[in-house]
Formats: sequence, C-alpha cells, structure tokens
Amino acid sequence: MQKINELKLAKELIKFPSITPKDAGVMRFLEKKLKKMGFKTKILNFREKNFQPVKNLYARLGSKGPNFCFAGHLDVVPPGNIKDWTVNPFRPSIKKGHLIGRGANDMKGSVAAFVSAVSVFLNNNKSLNGSISLLITGDEEGDAVNGTKKVVDYLKKRKEKINFCLVGEPTNPNTLGEMIKIGRRGSITGALKIIGEMTHVAYPHRGNNPSTTLVEILNEIKKLKFDKGNKHFQPTNLEVTKININNDADNVIPKAAEATFNIRFNNKHTSGSIKRKLNKIFDKICKKNKSKFKIDYRVSGEAFLTQPNKITGMIQNVIKKITKVRPKLSTTGGTSDARFIKNISPCLEFGLVGRTMHKRDEAVSLNDLKKLTKIYANILDKYFS
Repeated sequence: MQKINELKLAKELIKFPSITPKDAGVMRFLEKKLKKMGFKTKILNFREKNFQPVKNLYARLGSKGPNFCFAGHLDVVPPGNIKDWTVNPFRPSIKKGHLIGRGANDMKGSVAAFVSAVSVFLNNNKSLNGSISLLITGDEEGDAVNGTKKVVDYLKKRKEKINFCLVGEPTNPNTLGEMIKIGRRGSITGALKIIGEMTHVAYPHRGNNPSTTLVEILNEIKKLKFDKGNKHFQPTNLEVTKININNDADNVIPKAAEATFNIRFNNKHTSGSIKRKLNKIFDKICKKNKSKFKIDYRVSGEAFLTQPNKITGMIQNVIKKITKVRPKLSTTGGTSDARFIKNISPCLEFGLVGRTMHKRDEAVSLNDLKKLTKIYANILDKYFS
C-alpha cells in the first residue's frame, strides 16, 4: 500500500467547510479513503428533536481483538470574519513552515495523521494481529448530542469492543510532546432564577427584591471551597458567567433576577453531589429571605480518569523518543468527546499544539504534523507487538 501523505490529506479535509453541524461532504470523502485501505465503514446519521442531524463515521480494519481506536472530529468552529484571516480559511495555504486553515490543529490535522499512520503501519507489517478502528464525529464543536455520544450507544448495542482509544485533540499548549490528557474535569452549568415581588422602590417593605437574594447566593457559592484537588486534578472551581435583571425602570423593584454559573469539578464529586450541595444553599437563603428559586442544570460530562498503566507509559516513551520531550500527564482544559468514549474503553488524548485553535489563521507546523504521524504509527507498532 502506498503511504498516505498526512499534509496532502490535511489540506483536502480543510477544504470542506464542515462547520458544526454541517458535514459539507467531508465524511463521505474520508470514508472513500478508508475503504481503499481495506476498512469496513459505516456512516451514522443521527437525529434528535430540536437538534440538527449529524453525520458520523465508524470504520474498522480487521475482525479480531484487540481493537485499537483513533477518535476525533471533522467539524470545525466558524471562521469569524474571513477578512481577518491572511488566507481563505477553507483554502489551506502554507506559510513559513505552517499549514493555515480552519481545523488545521483542531482537529483535521490529527485525523490526517491517524490515516497516514495506519498506512505506514500497514506498509511495515504484513499482518495485523487485531483491529484498528476510527471513530470520527461531526458534532464535537457543537451540542454533542448527535455525535460521539450516540456512536458510543450504537457500538454498545452492536457489542463492538474497543480495547483502547486515542483521541487526537490538540493537547499540547506550546510544544509537541508536552502533554497527554489522561482524564477531564466534569462540567455543570446552572441557570438560577430568584423570584421576588415587584413594587415601587420608595416602598420596599411592600415587595421583595430578588436581587438581594441573588447577590447573597452568588457571594456564598463563589466562596465555596469544594476541595483542594488531588494528584491528578485541580481543585473544583465555580465561575459566575451571567447576571441579568430584566427591568426597564429605575424606580421599580423587579420581580425576578437571574444568574448563570459553571463548575468544573474533579473526581471527588459527581454532578449529583454538586447539585445537592448547591440546592441546600439556594433553599436556605431563599427561605430566610422569603423568596423562591428555580434552577436548571445542564451537565456536559462527569469527571473521569484513566489510571496510568503500561500503555500510558508506552505512549509516553514513544512521544519522548520522537519529540525529545517527556509528556506530562494532565486533566486540565475543557471537555472533549473522551467523556463519552471512556464509558466503553480506556482512553488517552494526544494531538497537536492547540495555541491557535479557534483563532484566525489557525495553523499547524508541518514538522509537528509529520512528527505526530510518526508518533501514531509507532504507537500502533508497539501496541500490536
């Protein structure tokens, strides 16, 4: 088999304006590539009421275990004002040793490296003692409702076993080789509404100002010390992200006041234990102030950790050999689709440098792209040996 060039494939993928949740034809394009390599493929189109349909791809080469899976996404965030870019974001260009285009590092570059690495591995090995699979979604940058979450459910129903998964998110802050993600914090968003009683500001005793209760609650939950963190996780942290009182008059005490907050929590908690803790505070302060509250929670994911083991060490060693850097094991950053995959398989995350992701002129070093392909190919060699 001829080696698939990672740079050529990355360029081809970037040309598709696959802004979440639009596919723009990129899944079928990749499917054809994988079929030529011998993969059995399945385009999975999922729908759910009130959400846009999303195309996903699951491809597998081989029929026996162990099954090593590469996971990632081909959807990208919008480019913003195209005039702010030095190139057209969907016409990839090379400047000063970097490939520029939307998705270059988050994460069409890594997907191209997956495919290229598999072609290298197959050229170097006459037989595959197991299976290699790719789980590619089109909904990582969006609602994450019709993407990897549903692919995981599909694989469960089919009793499709994945023995280990490597997610290609851009895990490195500044230099290739710096960081492997071995878990992620959980994320929960709360939309809190305090209901008081409207009245004239000159007669406050006739009403009940909800802003007084809201400020007291926000002050108390912001001062909460959930924990001190642990060996692998930062301390749990709460941030208030919105405060809103919809009041058109300055001489009226409003009926309602609202706030939104987000908590990134470690594995000392669950979303359920966080909710119970907060609800007790809301209930206590509202009763004291004779107010009422409504709270809506949205859980993006629970905290999880893949305990370091032999495979973790092997991947660290491969990365160090090629980059001359021993990667730190980390759980920092936002959520990723690993939060769904961890329900069916141990998984780690390692990809490109994410310094320009979601920015104008998103770019990847050509040298890094080549090295990442080599890392992925070496991981396959070590895993199947």
